[in-house]
This record gives sequence, structure tokens and C-alpha cells, in this order.
Amino acid sequence: MNENDIKKEWQSLNNGMEREPELKLPNVDKNSTQNVSSLISSMKPLKLFTVILGILWAGGGGYLLANIYINLFEFSNKFFLYSATAQVILTAVAVILYSHQLFTIYTIDMTEPVIKTQIKLAKLKSSTLWVIRVMFLQLPLWTIFYWNEEMINDWNLLQWVIQGGVTLAFTMVSLWLFFNVKYENRDKKWFQLLFGDSEWNPIIKSIDLLKETEEYKEQ
Repeated sequence: MNENDIKKEWQSLNNGMEREPELKLPNVDKNSTQNVSSLISSMKPLKLFTVILGILWAGGGGYLLANIYINLFEFSNKFFLYSATAQVILTAVAVILYSHQLFTIYTIDMTEPVIKTQIKLAKLKSSTLWVIRVMFLQLPLWTIFYWNEEMINDWNLLQWVIQGGVTLAFTMVSLWLFFNVKYENRDKKWFQLLFGDSEWNPIIKSIDLLKETEEYKEQ
């Protein structure tokens, strides 16, 4: 093999190495797009079911409470009435957030630039955290809706200490979770126990896949 042949072989080898990332990148993009699309689609059934259930719960509860306020307010148990009202309001807020999530999921278009999809996934991540925060605010309400005038008149100090301790504990847990359910704590065990695989993991995996694709493009 003469010198010219060696130069041609070397040039051919270099050209092949330069083209290799270009040949792989379309496959990387295609596989990442398919995986992200599959992960996003996996969230639709649960969120749609949750929205429907939340609408029925908030709508039905709102109807009953409105009837009490209009026709039976004077004779109603105010502890039940006000705590149930707060629960329905918080549930309605959660339904609105879930509906926004569902809208975001259905508007994600994998043919759009990656940055647009990343922005929508970031909003989805933030909204998911807010839904959990709002729902945890209901915890102390479940410890007071059954209070009544007989309890106030007849219960002794020990009974109220126990009841007050339970309500205080639920309130502290509720506030702690409200302020600590955030993305920075995603790797902690308690956080992973709170978020089911179908609720949280698809979002994070989708974000990671798109990030890996961007990093590969920049190489």
C-alpha cells in the first residue's frame, strides 16, 4: 500500500468518525421522544379519573352545604359546617390544579422544540407538588368536623387534652408537609412514599430523558 492509499484510508476513517454522532443523534431523538410520549400518556388515566372524582366530590359536597347554609343554618352543627366547607374549597382548588395538569399533558407536542416541552414538564412538576400541599392542608379538618355542643359542655379536661393533642399533631404534620413537599426533597424516603410511581416518576423520567438528549446534542 503506497502513501496515497494510506492517506485515503486515514481520511475515510476520520470522515466516518465525524459522521458517527450525526448518525446516532436521530435515533437518540426518536427513542427519547417515544419514551417521553409514553411516560406522559401513562399519567392521563389517573389524572382524568382524579378530576372526575374530585368534581363529583366537590360538586356534591358544595350542593349539600349550600342547602344547609340556605335552609338549615340556624340548626346546623357549625363545626361540621365550617370544616366541611373548608374541605370542599380545598378539594375544588386541587381539582383546578389537576385540570390544569391534564390540559398541560394533552397540549404537550413532541414535535415542538425540546425547550417548550421542558417548560411544560416543569410546570407539570410544580403543579403536582402544589396539589399534594393543598390536600395535606385538609388533615386537621378531619379532627374537628365531629365536634359539637355536647362535647363542649360535657367533656372533661383529659378528654380535651387528648382531642387537642390529636388536632395539634395533625395541624403540625399538615404544615410541615405543606412547607417541605418540594423538589429538593425528592430523594428522601418520606417523599418517595407520598408520591406514587404513576403520579411523580413519569414527570421526572421525562425531564431526565430530555435533558440527556440536549446534553448529547451539545457533545
